[in-house]
Amino acid sequence: MFKRIATALWGKFENKEELQKFGFLALIFGLIIGIYWTLRPMKDSIFNALVGMDYLPWAKMLSLVFIVPLVIVYSKLIDKYPRHKVFYILIGVYGVAALSFYFVLSNPVLGIANTVQSPSRVIGWAWYVFVESFGSLIVALFWAITTDITAPDSAKRGFPLIALFGQLGNILGPFFLTARRLGFENSAPVVGICAGLMLFLGLLFWFFMFVTPDNQLKGYETKEKEEIKKEKDPGFFEGLKLLFTRGYLFSILMITFIYEVIVTVLDYHFKSTVAATFTAEADVSLYLSQYSYMTGIVSTLCVLFGINSIQRYLGIKVSLLLLPVLVTSAVIIVKFNPTLLAVAFWIMVFSKAVNYALNRPTLKQLYIPTTKNTKYKAQAWDEMFGSRGSKGVGSIINTFRAGFKAKYGMLDGIARFLTFSSLISLSLVGVWIFVALYAAKEYDQAIKEKRVVC
Repeated sequence: MFKRIATALWGKFENKEELQKFGFLALIFGLIIGIYWTLRPMKDSIFNALVGMDYLPWAKMLSLVFIVPLVIVYSKLIDKYPRHKVFYILIGVYGVAALSFYFVLSNPVLGIANTVQSPSRVIGWAWYVFVESFGSLIVALFWAITTDITAPDSAKRGFPLIALFGQLGNILGPFFLTARRLGFENSAPVVGICAGLMLFLGLLFWFFMFVTPDNQLKGYETKEKEEIKKEKDPGFFEGLKLLFTRGYLFSILMITFIYEVIVTVLDYHFKSTVAATFTAEADVSLYLSQYSYMTGIVSTLCVLFGINSIQRYLGIKVSLLLLPVLVTSAVIIVKFNPTLLAVAFWIMVFSKAVNYALNRPTLKQLYIPTTKNTKYKAQAWDEMFGSRGSKGVGSIINTFRAGFKAKYGMLDGIARFLTFSSLISLSLVGVWIFVALYAAKEYDQAIKEKRVVC
């Protein structure tokens, strides 16, 4: 029955082994996203409880600083070990780290029970960086492995299935794993549960590698690509160099970058409004969890009702242009409704949902006609600095919010800040559309000619 449903939604799979492969990958990705979207609301609620929401832009910029050494370690591991073993190493480290955070956050003096907010509470900053890096490294590594073992035609069938399970994880994780729902006073015990799930994830991925046939672990290959494989692996900074010297990779970077800059501004407006409405850490976490699973519900509905068919029938160009149109509408709506929490809530839900259901799988597919080193190294830099770096830029914009409020008062200051940020956002959308058109053209040409772009 599952095969019939999958065939109806995403096309006919080649055989049982291909469906099994994507079924396992979908389950693994669903668990990754379930853990991450459980951590995301707690990332903000715990940081707010320990440090304060006013420092959130600075926390995002701090996470960027720490991302640099993390990418260096990641790339060194990729050079030294097989990719699946790197996954085991990283998920094991994150599992142990999450367990350590559980014990510290449960401490009555160092943890959440101490309700005195202060920028000197180092654990709050460390916690924020930890969750941000998990979302970058583990998700990036999963997609790098997946694109490396998937051919373009197979990706059209299997990637939407992976995206669907990702949305299910997005729903189930934050829906069930909240302090209020489980009867805890704060979110510390939920952090401990996530630690256990991370360690289980490593075992699940090992099982996938053990049972999957070798012929299902081969990806996009060309003669040109085989010749490139024989060359010496590029150094760590080669990935960064590729992003800024290859127009195709730079266009992918810019699509990620511009989206995240704009959404970071909208996201901070939303979370600042939430923090002003609720006081208890568990209540802030609960409301942000509702936002998380509603995003998952909308994303899942998008996938089930065939949003991925846009790419199959209308091409990758239309898929890449849909999100900038939606984000433009979001910026305008928030600008004219600056004080309504419900408006900010649904704007963020739809902006994130379409990104996760359509835009992200499409961007990952753009890496298929590239070499293995490009997949792993350039894609890692793209995730770290396209996503996290853009959040740093968005956070710089957000630091002006306090100045506007101080000069013009709370309500007028927020309204003026939104005017300021909206002008920046709409200008960036113009660039976004241009680079999306370029990336789509290069991808289609490479697939048609059966070659790698870079």
